Amino acid sequence: MRIVSIRGAITVESNDKDSIIDATKELLLEMEKVNNINKDNVVSIIFSATKDLNTEYPAKAARLLGYTQCGLMCFNEMEVIGSIDKCIRIMILYQGNVEQKDVKHVYLKDAKTLRPDLNK
Repeated sequence: MRIVSIRGAITVESNDKDSIIDATKELLLEMEKVNNINKDNVVSIIFSATKDLNTEYPAKAARLLGYTQCGLMCFNEMEVIGSIDKCIRIMILYQGNVEQKDVKHVYLKDAKTLRPDLNK
């Protein structure tokens, strides 16, 4: 078994609790689906959000989805001039029989612009 990182991002329509929770759930569920994630093998999940999302912790969505036995941390995304707004990014550290080259990263909504190489 090895540890791999699984990345993803999604944009949120508005800065309210429900929008942040719903978008984070949507992203996590898609990451689970395409990577066949077993929650028991998740070591930790790191969340970042742009400074314009400040009404809820994205990690709350993970707890609501049953991620209760792994570490969860939320941070502010580094502010870069011209970067995408209202964006939540996730990095899952996952222990399993998967190689990093086989991981499927997930970028949804306007966050697809962050990884154009994945949309070819």
